[in-house]
Amino acid sequence: MRNINLRFVDEAYDDQGRLTRFDIHCDPDYNFAYDVVDDIALNDPERRAMIWCNPEGEEHVFTFADMKRWSDKTANYLAALGIGRGDKVLVILRRHYQFWFVALALAKLGAVMVPATFMLKEHDMVYRLNGAGIKAVIATAAGDVAQVVDNVLGECPSVEALILVEPAGAGLTERDEDGDLIVEEGRIIGSALSGPEGICASAIERPGWHDFNAGVRAASEGFARRDTLAADPMLLYFSSGTSGNPKMVMHDSLYSLGHLMTAKHWHNVRPDGVHFTVADTGWGKAVWGKLYGQWLMEACVLTYDFDRFHAGEILDLIERYGVTTFCAPPTMYRLMKQEDLSSHDLSSLEYATTAGEALNPDLFAYWKDEAGITIFEGFGQTETPLTIGNLTNAVPRPGSMGKPVPLYDVAILREDGTRCDTGETGEICINIDPRPAGIMMEYHKDPAKTAAAMHDGWYHTGDTAWEDEDGYYWYVGRNDDVIKSSGYRIGPFEIESVLLEHDAVRECAITGVPDELRGAAVKATIVLADGFAPSEALTRELQGWVKSLTAPYKYPRIIEYVDELPRTVNGKIRRVAIRDADAASGKEDEVAEGLV
Repeated sequence: MRNINLRFVDEAYDDQGRLTRFDIHCDPDYNFAYDVVDDIALNDPERRAMIWCNPEGEEHVFTFADMKRWSDKTANYLAALGIGRGDKVLVILRRHYQFWFVALALAKLGAVMVPATFMLKEHDMVYRLNGAGIKAVIATAAGDVAQVVDNVLGECPSVEALILVEPAGAGLTERDEDGDLIVEEGRIIGSALSGPEGICASAIERPGWHDFNAGVRAASEGFARRDTLAADPMLLYFSSGTSGNPKMVMHDSLYSLGHLMTAKHWHNVRPDGVHFTVADTGWGKAVWGKLYGQWLMEACVLTYDFDRFHAGEILDLIERYGVTTFCAPPTMYRLMKQEDLSSHDLSSLEYATTAGEALNPDLFAYWKDEAGITIFEGFGQTETPLTIGNLTNAVPRPGSMGKPVPLYDVAILREDGTRCDTGETGEICINIDPRPAGIMMEYHKDPAKTAAAMHDGWYHTGDTAWEDEDGYYWYVGRNDDVIKSSGYRIGPFEIESVLLEHDAVRECAITGVPDELRGAAVKATIVLADGFAPSEALTRELQGWVKSLTAPYKYPRIIEYVDELPRTVNGKIRRVAIRDADAASGKEDEVAEGLV
């Protein structure tokens, strides 16, 4: 262990071990791939970097030396295809181990990695390829991503190279009635999915596409460090906005250092542990929990290259690989709650975290009581690393985001820029004078949106919250999602949390419906749990439930039952779609007339 993280941070703690200061610094030419991964590879080559496995039974353990070797080969291969400093490369690789080779290789070349989800359709693809000026696409052969790209290529003149990755698995291999893998002619499956020679051994042919595996295997292992700067663009994410086209969030290399806070003081990652974050590489949460901070801590990450989430499989993996720290969204904790936790050995698990949506108090209590695990909640965005959280040695308050982390100066501000009083709802803002490590550079090619979000010395997150007398932050909702009813400002988060405590509710979304008397009426759109059916009696019961557990004015005057909630391609609930559907159906007229 080299304590590499201490090269980049100055820390201080109070007498109870709680972090009080966290200042990041680095040389102007800092590069995560060279100065972290390659350094470990050269000085501690056998240290585990990643355990990778898939449902088909394939498993690989990559050391940091392996990561250096394969990323050097990948960098040479991509350079031969004309990819260099400043070029933008769309990367759609699910959870394939090749994603890590590519991420490091692009950093070494000074190119900009643009991760994306495999669920994109033609409209989404055209917007991304043209909006970012993508030069090359590196995509999985699993699913229909390559076909989607081929369908729109004629509309996207910036694309010069198409590179296809054969994963030979990804949880998509068909099985027979007995659950055994089906062997198809010409396709290697089973216990040697990557081929008898090992990593990147499965070949693929598709007209107009290069074979990534073949090209990387043939490439040289010798790669000399290239000139890059910490201030260069490194990573571009398309934000999962709830309305309109996604914004293009540009980060420099300091973003990787910002995630030292995420991994060290929220995930509580330690060098001899195994960290498991459940996230697809198309989402920002993947680099939160499967790359930057964890490897700065010289820790091993677990990656499971699956297609569909099965709670039992995830619990089995925690047991099988001795996972010590774990992070997943609340939805996954709820699904795992439905399993018999007593049938799984979770004794290795020391720490658990969550972010992204409501963690209702009963879920917090269940994991504490049944598994002995406290779930530490946190908050951040595509534009940031962790900015608010329940850090190590903190005492979480169920339902609270926690407190601002010492890396950032965070405040809750009114519309006029003044600070809110205790208990007053306002916008979460981060001081960017000067811009600290981890905060986005800009919304790429959109100076108007950048100026709207970053002005007067603050980055305006668009999320609202209130602060209690002890400094804990309590999430209310997105600015656009806050409901103004009868003079009250009502956030969807709190009502959703209360409803999720009821056994009948599997998922829910709270929105406002225009109402002439109140300004807006609260509506709950609910997906019921198995064994429950819509009824007037259930509606009254759920309304009474909310009234009994929170302020009565917040109860949903309208409840609609649906089979599923509308979501973005990144899985976030699209409340705007519910509001738009209500407006189109005349729901507000029904409310005004007292019909619902």
